[in-house]
Amino acid sequence: MNLPTFVSRTLTAAVVLLAAGVLARPGTIVSAQASGVLRQSRDAAGSPSGEAIYRERCAGCHELVSPRIPPREALTRMPAARILRTLDFGAMMNIAYPLRRDEREAVAAFLGTAGVEPAPTAAAFCADRPGKIAKIADRPRVQWNGWSPTPSNTRFQSAEAAGLTIDQVRRLDLKWAFAFDGDIAAFAQPTVLDRHLFVGSASGRVHAMSVDTGCLHWIFQANGPVRSAILAVPVGQRHALLFSDQTGWFYAIAADTGTLLWKKRVEDHEATRLTGAPVVHDGTVFIPAASWEESRAIGANYACCTFRGSIVALRARDGSFVWKTNTIRDEPRPTGTNKAGAPQWGPSGAGVWASPTVDARRGLLYVTTGDNYSSPPTNTSDAVMAMEMKTGRIVWSRQVTKDDAYNSACGDANGTNCPPQNGPDYDFGSSPLLVKTSGGRELVVAGQKSGLVYAFDPDRNGEIVWQTRVGKGGVNGGVQWGMASDGRNVYAAVSDVVRIRKTNADPQDPARFDLNPREGGGLTALGLEDGRTVWFAPPSACGPRPGCSPAQSAAVTAIPGVVFSGSLDGHLRAFAADDGRVVWDVDTVRDYDAVNGVKGRGGSLDGPGAVVVGGMLFVNSGYSRFGGMPGNVLLAFAPAR
Repeated sequence: MNLPTFVSRTLTAAVVLLAAGVLARPGTIVSAQASGVLRQSRDAAGSPSGEAIYRERCAGCHELVSPRIPPREALTRMPAARILRTLDFGAMMNIAYPLRRDEREAVAAFLGTAGVEPAPTAAAFCADRPGKIAKIADRPRVQWNGWSPTPSNTRFQSAEAAGLTIDQVRRLDLKWAFAFDGDIAAFAQPTVLDRHLFVGSASGRVHAMSVDTGCLHWIFQANGPVRSAILAVPVGQRHALLFSDQTGWFYAIAADTGTLLWKKRVEDHEATRLTGAPVVHDGTVFIPAASWEESRAIGANYACCTFRGSIVALRARDGSFVWKTNTIRDEPRPTGTNKAGAPQWGPSGAGVWASPTVDARRGLLYVTTGDNYSSPPTNTSDAVMAMEMKTGRIVWSRQVTKDDAYNSACGDANGTNCPPQNGPDYDFGSSPLLVKTSGGRELVVAGQKSGLVYAFDPDRNGEIVWQTRVGKGGVNGGVQWGMASDGRNVYAAVSDVVRIRKTNADPQDPARFDLNPREGGGLTALGLEDGRTVWFAPPSACGPRPGCSPAQSAAVTAIPGVVFSGSLDGHLRAFAADDGRVVWDVDTVRDYDAVNGVKGRGGSLDGPGAVVVGGMLFVNSGYSRFGGMPGNVLLAFAPAR
């Protein structure tokens, strides 16, 4: 999936200062993992020169006098760990993503201090905090566990587990807000087990919270940003929380205390990026792997490209290896040099961005794949494939877009590393759904960035049963994060975001684009039997605010009678499942006095969608990665009495 090279113009001086730590509160938090990484990059022989990288890529801005940009003097008083998180997924993410992780670490270590990050105040923790949470029941009464409430990835919550009727949805009101301190993105979907909530963050902190009040039980610090949904799995006499970070590490921590049980690096490639939530079956956890390498390729001297997507299977109890299957069979080999003289490699890509889907009856795992990063293109990119859960053997693979080789250089004026195919970058970024029609037939349904939704027959090697267009499609168009199904229809929201280049903008200006406030979005209900359009809900007009777009990129969530869809305009809307009329609409873009004593701000809704469980709705607000409005809050809603 393409990662554009721009920063939202809504990153105002206040946001930049917040991300840089100038507005940070006093206090500390132990960051053993992050601190260890920084020390290693500073001390290891042959490590990158943080000073040289700073001079080349950072000094041009931070040596200037500007009220919007923290000067180097201010940076040298900040903890290196905070600088690193700003480079990983903060205000500087769109500038820093072409850098290798060890280069970002070196810059942070060169600039920052050895101090630790601010900790939440005592008031942020639950009053009766015992240092751990109450024991989680072996079978929680209600839950939303992982990417979807069920392994079929339909993102449908039953009436009993949802605890909300359509009439109660109409009365939803804000119960509490939690702000992720120092972050400008809120992008990790919560997991809820009875009255306990677990959620990651751009800072790499994993939070255990009370569903009722939003107070904290404990915090765990990962090595990098945690975007994947967390999966809770019984292991022995306790629950383990399984999740990944965006630097390639996979973790198991104790749900009651937040202590580390084990962690593994599932891919050796430097650019490994783990975003999709894991799934588990019969004691084995399946982990999807993608990468940043598609973005690294924007550098003319980068040797593009050598990463191959994969699924890795580990034993949940101890992280021991079971199997690994690459989505591209052949290993990359030299294919020549680019115009700058840098070596070229291929085949590459076909990363797995989304959570796999479990088919226990057939013993299969369904996986969607991304595009190729370089030539030659393969027949397993832009595909839905079935893997045998016991062995990882690919049973069948169905490609829907051929010759889709693309990387970030294709959107750059230089384009040195752009493969000759040049896209169209119509890969899959969302999970497949395993659904059963009213006639009893099972289908695997997947939405693509092309704007097409496909239904595949799992008993005929993925033969296409029907396909329906729901959007125009594009690099960040079509179905982005995921659809939902209630067993009658499949509900597909589309992005189709449109960017407008500013007049006379400097080609090097990362904020040279605006979002078109009039184009994008829309929600379509498709009949499962034949893919016919049951209804279409057009996008709502976008208000006069910077970074606003009607694009509906976020994943869709469904409960009986209601479909929830978030938009880059910051609104979360509930649609009636029978005809698509809007029954509830909340604008999340505002300031919040969060329960943890931190100033919060809502922004664009993108990425994971709403979580509905136990009579409450939870949603993150603030996603600026693709030009939307930044924010840093987790919002909890419940029906007003």
